[in-house]
Amino acid sequence: MIVFIHIGNDNVIRSREIVAIIDYDLYTNASGIYQMIQEWKQQNKVSGPEKKAKSIVVTADHIFFSSLSVTTLRKRSGILTTISNLDDYYEE
Repeated sequence: MIVFIHIGNDNVIRSREIVAIIDYDLYTNASGIYQMIQEWKQQNKVSGPEKKAKSIVVTADHIFFSSLSVTTLRKRSGILTTISNLDDYYEE
């Protein structure tokens, strides 16, 4: 089953592609994360408005600035996991 998650700013990705969800404040305070994102920006692998960002969603090949908080994204992914697990109990 392919499960998608809406991460804000009209971006929808497969939930299994998410490597990390990082609080935006860490980006502004951690030089390693900042440097990584700057490198990915040069490769055009960053999407979303940075000004409104509350979190950063990292996949293997792209970074998304999201206007949704880490907590909201975790809840959404948790709901999707629950829905996905319901298929285990479905019988035809």
